[in-house]
Amino acid sequence: MEKLTATEQHSQHVLPQELSPRERAARQYAIDAFRGKMSSLIPFALENESILKLASYLLKHTIGSRATLYQYVFGVHRYCRWIGKSPDEIMRELHLDLQARERYTSSLDDFVGDLQAEGLAPGTIANHVKGVKALFRANGVEIVLPYRLPRRVKYSDRAPTPEELTRIMDIASLRERVIISLLALGGFRLGTLVGLRYRHVRKDLEAGVVPVHVHAEAEITKGKYHDYDTFIGAEAVEYLRAYLEARRKGTRRDRWGMPPEELNDESPLIRNDQTKRIKPVTPGSIHLAIHKLFIKAGLIQKRTRRRYELRAHSIRKYFRTQLGSLGTIPTDYIEYMMGHTISTYNDVRMKGIDFLRNLYASSGLSIRPRTKVSKLDQLKLIIEAWGMNPNEILSREALSMPHRTVVDPERKKIEVLNQALRQAIIRELQQNQTGI
Repeated sequence: MEKLTATEQHSQHVLPQELSPRERAARQYAIDAFRGKMSSLIPFALENESILKLASYLLKHTIGSRATLYQYVFGVHRYCRWIGKSPDEIMRELHLDLQARERYTSSLDDFVGDLQAEGLAPGTIANHVKGVKALFRANGVEIVLPYRLPRRVKYSDRAPTPEELTRIMDIASLRERVIISLLALGGFRLGTLVGLRYRHVRKDLEAGVVPVHVHAEAEITKGKYHDYDTFIGAEAVEYLRAYLEARRKGTRRDRWGMPPEELNDESPLIRNDQTKRIKPVTPGSIHLAIHKLFIKAGLIQKRTRRRYELRAHSIRKYFRTQLGSLGTIPTDYIEYMMGHTISTYNDVRMKGIDFLRNLYASSGLSIRPRTKVSKLDQLKLIIEAWGMNPNEILSREALSMPHRTVVDPERKKIEVLNQALRQAIIRELQQNQTGI
């Protein structure tokens, strides 16, 4: 039997059967929020009743996002270290001493000042304070600062360039290439990516249809407001096929090997590679893996106090930036494929999967630049020489022919451009004949 991690042993130990369903839910929520990302905060959360009340409060009054609990408790932990007291000690003092509320309001103001002096971003400071105030509120105490904290982004991130993504792809493992290409070509959030299962890609992947359609249910999206559809292009599909085949065969290593895996609909699309037990990868481990790749590729510097301009989330921005610059897909369609809530959501969705697939395929979204001029690129050059825009032609075709599944998108593009070129030649011949 595989040995359990310390976190898993602790999680089993702290969930005795005599707990009520509400208490068990709050404890499991806390465990899940920090598992794989900052497991050292699990004891901090479970050993303080006031933190568990915060967890119960979020489960009852919000959507119960793990990221929210993580963010709040991280801020509380930082505040408690700064003030030198545990959350439960603070709550006991507030309930026993009527004058304590004024002191803690003042201390929270001082805490903000110290964080600003450290050079933390305004958004980080605001989130820390938000967590502390949520702790107070969940435990029946209302603390109000006499001012509003700014949330201006001080250190914003940016989308990597194709050349930068190529650099990290060159040094990445197969599994890391799958992660990067899915983020870049599918536009997924990390929370959605880790929620994907084999069933999300099985139909198109096994049928050989490219780009592969992915329907993301509301349950694995941020906010869980609605589902949406996106696609993954040929590069990501190539890596994904190789990765899934490697999992089916299993791996051999010096210390331990990964046994062959029988994939089913509920198999995680990207699995945790630190355990033989089949578990999905966590957002935290993806953050860490991509951060290390950025450092290894020389794209960011190690140990800087500033926020990094390239982060895991930056690769998702690549999806929007590149699609926008290609100019073949309307903005609302890009936003829909990223899972954003837009006013035209129902209009875009009603276009249908084949329509969206053709639109995505027409963009030619990719990571690696082509090393040689293909037939399609040569044809595009000829089209441009005739004074036409090949991207506009492909976009119009995708918009006018929404009800067809494109198995070979490049061949389809060549057919469309050939037809446009033939029509242009015929028009010119007719004009010349008329002018004679």
